[in-house]
Amino acid sequence: MGTPSAALYSTKYPLTFQFSSKISARHFNKHLVCRRQSAVSFPSSAVNLSNFSAFSLNSANFRRAHVLQPIQCAYAENPSSNFQPQVILQNLRNLSFDSVKGGLSELTPIGACKWVGIAAVAIAAVKWAFNFVFNPFIWMYFSWSWLFWPWLVAIGLGVYGIYSFRKHCRGEASIVEQLAIVTSTFTWLTLVPPAFFNGFLEGWPFVFFLVYHYFFFLNVSIRKRLYGDYFLRSYDPKWDVNVPSLYRGLFSVGVMIGHWLAAFEGPELHLIPGGWSNIGIWGLIMATVFMHYHASLYLAKYSEKIVEPTSVVQFGPYRWVRHPIYASTMLLFLTYFVSLRAPLSCLYTIGVCILYYDQKAKLEEALMIDAFRESYLEYMSKVRYKFIPFVY
Repeated sequence: MGTPSAALYSTKYPLTFQFSSKISARHFNKHLVCRRQSAVSFPSSAVNLSNFSAFSLNSANFRRAHVLQPIQCAYAENPSSNFQPQVILQNLRNLSFDSVKGGLSELTPIGACKWVGIAAVAIAAVKWAFNFVFNPFIWMYFSWSWLFWPWLVAIGLGVYGIYSFRKHCRGEASIVEQLAIVTSTFTWLTLVPPAFFNGFLEGWPFVFFLVYHYFFFLNVSIRKRLYGDYFLRSYDPKWDVNVPSLYRGLFSVGVMIGHWLAAFEGPELHLIPGGWSNIGIWGLIMATVFMHYHASLYLAKYSEKIVEPTSVVQFGPYRWVRHPIYASTMLLFLTYFVSLRAPLSCLYTIGVCILYYDQKAKLEEALMIDAFRESYLEYMSKVRYKFIPFVY
């Protein structure tokens, strides 16, 4: 029978590897022979081929000849490892949104399963390390057990948020400082009150901390979608509808009190049921986000530079209520209170929102009537409810 052979050849160090197969009635015998090519000169750093000797692979470990993997031969003049950290750092520097998007577009189901598995292992490791470090049975032996809830972080973030807000009022706040205003506000709305009354945090407070951020940055994403950047264009200041500063201050204080009352009224966080019992709350979250996004998007499509309306919007959520953006904000607060099982705090906060937004809606409607007259009056006759369909 035939004798299969395979040769690997290098122009710098020519080596020939030859397989010879001998078939007998008992088993397969495999012999790998390494032969030196004639008339070959090696530099001083070359491999001493005399160290190679004929060796055999026992076929008892293989049931079939094709199980044997092909031999790979490699030679490196530098005996050091091929691992180069600077290559990884260079790849990280070249990382961009387009490269990430291209990688995601080429992701296969098998690749997705692989990365999900890696992420699951990484999250489990981080969770184990976090639980170990912040185990109260460890911290109880130290005088700094107050670090279990980082009050200094919350207080520092609140102070920096107030400083950034002062700069924002003067029109000097940077993007980072504007983000600090929002983050500090939501920290003291959704994270600090439950931590104060429960001594720890878990579950819904974390969810709504992220939801609040996403909700109040939807207008920024719409501006990016329409104009390609996040900056406000010049517009007629008559469209800046603001209630008196006293009303704005009372509204802010009322909302803050409502969130603290919810943390006090609701049960302890570990007693709030989870799983499928909260599917209705996730539905409310989705309804809130979609309502706010589509209301802002339809308003922007029928506005000049987002702020100046060019016609009366009667599509999307505007078919049901005249002020769906304000209604979505109230729905967001309602969802938070429902998740914490605090009905009385919910009624209080919704009442505060109705009193404030009703004053603001009256000013806006007067301005719209002055600008569009019969068109807006006809719209008001068709859509009779301001905030809550069939109620108010």
